[in-house]
Parts: sequence; structure tokens; C-alpha cells
Amino acid sequence: MRHNKSGRKLSMESDVRKAMLRNMTDSLIVHGRIKTTVTRAKELRKFAERMVTLAKKGTLASKRKALTWLRTKDAFIRLFGEYAETFKTRPGGYTRITKCGYRVGDNAPMAYIEYLTADGSAAGTTKKEGPKRKRRRSSAAKTDKTERSDKHVRSDKQQAKPAKAAAVKKDHSKQKTV
Repeated sequence: MRHNKSGRKLSMESDVRKAMLRNMTDSLIVHGRIKTTVTRAKELRKFAERMVTLAKKGTLASKRKALTWLRTKDAFIRLFGEYAETFKTRPGGYTRITKCGYRVGDNAPMAYIEYLTADGSAAGTTKKEGPKRKRRRSSAAKTDKTERSDKHVRSDKQQAKPAKAAAVKKDHSKQKTV
């Protein structure tokens, strides 16, 4: 039974898990928004909101507690400056988790975790990210990759490759005729 055992193990040993959560908390504070798996985001939320609560207190003891958890000076300054002012009247719920699909490699459910702003919108959403789609080539471009229009200029490497191939073919042709 798991009575009185809070937190997710995330298939890691405790010291590795703690280091990962410290790094993710630091990145979340600095960037305002990060993309991770849903279970990691739910676990990270506890630590991220605890840091804001410490910043809202603003006492020397709370600053020392935050310093023991955070890794960079930039995160500490941003936490006790920007986030403490933003959330000073908000009673809780400083983060938002938004699911955003599945990871390509292992199909793990992914999510964005982000700090909110004073009006309730997300802090790290300066640009809107939509689903990324690959461009398809036309059938003509697939069949003849070497033919390019005048608009495109070949780089030095691309120009050097056909010259080498032509030189190799000439050498082979001389060997066959001799």
C-alpha cells in the first residue's frame, strides 16, 4: 500500500528525479513556459507554485529556501522580482498545464506548463505555436533533384560534387578504352 507517500517516482532514483525537477523549475521560471510530458508537468507544478509562494513572502528565510532549490541567479532574480509582483494578490494557481499532443519518438503525451500573468493569460506565450507540418515536394521535384531554377544558386559544396563525379567518370572511361 502507498499510504502517505506523495509524489510520482517517474521511473527514476530519488536524487536523479530531484535534480531533474530542480532544473525544470529553474527553466520554467526563466522562460515562463516549457514543454514536457504531462506527468512531469503535473509533478513540476508542485515545486513551481511553492517557489512563487516563497517569493510572495519575500522574507530572508524564504529567499534562502528558494536559493537552496534554484540553480541560477537569473531565475532567483526573476522569481523575487517579476513573479512576486505579478502574483502578490493571487491566492494560488500560478501555473497552467496545456496538453499539446504526443511526442514523435515514443508517443508520450506532451504538455506546456506555463506561469500565468496578472490577467490570467499565459506568461510565456509571446508567439503562438501551432502544429508544425512538413512541406511536401511536388512530383517533378522528386524525380529531378539536380535541376534547379535560376532563382536558386548552388553552394560551393553542391557545385563541387558534380565536378568530382564527372572527373571520376572520365578516369573510368579512359581505363576502359586503354
